[in-house]
Amino acid sequence: MPGDVRRIVTGHDSEGNAVIASDGRSPRVIDVSGRGTVFHEIWHTDAMPVPIPQANEEPQEEGLKLPPPKNGVRIRVVDFPPEPPDMKFDPAQSKELFAQMGAREASTHKAGGHPFMHRTETVDYGIVLEGEIVLMVDKGETLCRPGDIVIQRGTNHAWSNRSGKPARMAFVLIDGKFA
Repeated sequence: MPGDVRRIVTGHDSEGNAVIASDGRSPRVIDVSGRGTVFHEIWHTDAMPVPIPQANEEPQEEGLKLPPPKNGVRIRVVDFPPEPPDMKFDPAQSKELFAQMGAREASTHKAGGHPFMHRTETVDYGIVLEGEIVLMVDKGETLCRPGDIVIQRGTNHAWSNRSGKPARMAFVLIDGKFA
């Protein structure tokens, strides 16, 4: 799989000067599937407009959460290992996997469908950084390559890595509301 994700956070010192507040490996790296699907949690906010305090800390959060906080934004990098052709989950197993990400209700997997189909009340910007990955929706799919950007607008979808090689994507998830 690709290497660590470097996170550089800027801030202000006590005199108001811009500084590099931190520079290093993403502090929260979680293998969400036990199969090598790794979430590098980069940063999240929990209000809009986003408060920019003197302190340089990210809002605290317990565990892994798939969507952003209410009225917030989340950025993460996800490493997708190649999918084995025989990968199968029943709908209950898929719901349990999404429950581990704090979003049991997001799972929309039905028997015979892709086990990672899900839907969240968010607008997500997905940017392919490395490798190839297939975006699957209810009626169609498309191959995404490095540099491609997906604007996912609260739709039912899944990501399927059929390439035989690792893929890496960056996601910016924005809390939304279905009209």
